[in-house]
Amino acid sequence: MAGLVLRNFGKADEVRPFEAGKGRLELLTTDGGPVGRAVFEPGWRWSEHVKPLAGTDSCQSAHTGYVVSGRMKIVMDDGEEAEAGPGDFMQVAPGHDAWVLGDEPCVAVDWTGFGSYAKPADG
Repeated sequence: MAGLVLRNFGKADEVRPFEAGKGRLELLTTDGGPVGRAVFEPGWRWSEHVKPLAGTDSCQSAHTGYVVSGRMKIVMDDGEEAEAGPGDFMQVAPGHDAWVLGDEPCVAVDWTGFGSYAKPADG
């Protein structure tokens, strides 16, 4: 492992677009595993814009991350729900839906759940 690593999401190793142009995932591959920054555009909803890629009824990724800007509603399969906004740390277990609240994109950084996120089920 290098003593110092600086990377920029603007030069991501991989970019995965969401359905209908509703955002993208910018993924960096690091020695510690993948780290992603997602830009969820207004109107984005997991069940509409990622579900077709994932092929599951709800998001099955576990997320550990930080909301940089914007707001998102998260609803677990069991009905538990919360809103996340700027400055919020979040841990979300598999089995949830989520969507952007308001007219501002929601930008989040995640260091556990984005390795296989929004990746076509057959690839």
